[in-house]
Amino acid sequence: MGRLVRLHDGVFSGLERALSGWFTGFAARFALASVLLLYYLNSAWGKFGEGVFGFLSPSSGAYVSILPKVMEANGYDESALAWYYDVIVYLGTWTEIVLPILIVVGLFTRLAALGMIFFVIVQSYVDIAGHGIDARSIGSMFDRFPDAVIWDQRLLWVFVLVVIVVQGAGRLSLDHLLARARQP
Repeated sequence: MGRLVRLHDGVFSGLERALSGWFTGFAARFALASVLLLYYLNSAWGKFGEGVFGFLSPSSGAYVSILPKVMEANGYDESALAWYYDVIVYLGTWTEIVLPILIVVGLFTRLAALGMIFFVIVQSYVDIAGHGIDARSIGSMFDRFPDAVIWDQRLLWVFVLVVIVVQGAGRLSLDHLLARARQP
């Protein structure tokens, strides 16, 4: 039995040493890239206005997506909204682009991951309160069903982001390169 325990400890401590400092941050960023990067980029792309400079002016769909109740209350006329709603829509749209890209390349990764956690929480609130998604799609923790969009999927998204906040991006990142460049 002692040999088995030593073998176990030797294998897994060796694995831990080999992966230390680079794997966890890289794996979390890779998971985020493979699951959420194109999801968020596609979502943001659909919120841009038309033409070459459409990225400077969100579409009507962006307002409806981000501010559903406000748009409904104003007859779906974004020109009737106060200026700060324009800021909210603009920031929300660009957040979907900038933060996931920063995380994937590993630049200002911990701050970007914190921002994405906040974004996912706000996104979930808008989906529940603004778009009125059904209870099955919301789900609940410990309900034995693993397919709810809010509690199940987004809890896992946030977990990956928390790992990035706690562990950082790791050695395979721009954060690490910048830190090395600052050292004498």
